[in-house]
Amino acid sequence: MTAETAAAPFDADPDGMRSAALLIDLAESYLFPAALRAAAAIGAADHLADGPRDVAALARATHVDAGSLYRVLRLLATRGLFDEVEHGTFRLTVAGDALRSDAPASVRAAILMITGPEMWLPAGELTRCVTEGGSVFESVFGKPFFEHFAQNPETTALFDNGMAEISRAEDGPSVAVCSFAPGSTVVDVGGGQGGLLREVLTAHPNVRGVLFDRPHVLPGHRVDVPATSGRWKLAAGDFFESVPPGAETYVLKRILHDWDDEQCVTILRNCREAMAPGGRVLVVDSVLPTGNTPHQGKGLDLMMMASLVGRERTEAEFEELFRAAGLHLTRVILTQTVPSVVEGVAAGD
Repeated sequence: MTAETAAAPFDADPDGMRSAALLIDLAESYLFPAALRAAAAIGAADHLADGPRDVAALARATHVDAGSLYRVLRLLATRGLFDEVEHGTFRLTVAGDALRSDAPASVRAAILMITGPEMWLPAGELTRCVTEGGSVFESVFGKPFFEHFAQNPETTALFDNGMAEISRAEDGPSVAVCSFAPGSTVVDVGGGQGGLLREVLTAHPNVRGVLFDRPHVLPGHRVDVPATSGRWKLAAGDFFESVPPGAETYVLKRILHDWDDEQCVTILRNCREAMAPGGRVLVVDSVLPTGNTPHQGKGLDLMMMASLVGRERTEAEFEELFRAAGLHLTRVILTQTVPSVVEGVAAGD
């Protein structure tokens, strides 16, 4: 069954066979990200950047088994990421180009992160999430999500690089729909490597910025480029305790979805208490549409359910969080990518 057939509505299916075929197709679809991970892990795309290669030569270059590699690439070719130009010879396609580690928009690290054991294994236990409620991460790995990462530097490095790759595709479109007053200060709360803050400062040369995150995260920042020179600083701390005071804008990108409602209210309240008079909070996160409308965030929500304690939220759910934190949700701004920008000001402003 093709993807087009699977997506088509069923007008009639008297014997149930179309439904059966669809469900089997969906059940087997986990094998595609597994194959995608395998190709990313061995750097197959890097070795095809200069043109087609036969699978035997590609296997020698990547030190893998040729027969197994062929079967992986054959599946990935059905989605257009590779092209089998003749039997046993593959080329990298435009659609698969971002699988290269040196591609301008590379998502190789992001793929390895998303399909890694920290996400993959808890997702396999979704039945337990449904029957028992809550995350299964600690029962799988022995520690809660962030404690596990804190004790595994290599895993943390991959996670940070993967998130940076995802952010690179989201930061520009998110900043493009926001305005920042000249002379104002923006605090990137839990900003990681600082990609979003770098975009803000580059697009707004009269704005200053603060990258705020945990002490061990800040040394990996990427804010320091010529376009931002002299207009930023680093601040270490814990956003559950406080955030740097006195700024006009506090940005929380892909932060709230990690945490439960009570924790989100604590973070938002800390931002409200810290911001300058007339300030605002910008939450950059998925805003889920209601009903049957497809949205990438609806899948990501299950990842949050399995591995963390957070969730993706609807506009109404964000409104409740803001209200509990003493904020008023003023608007939701759509972007050209997955997250939206949820704006809030102090209640009464």
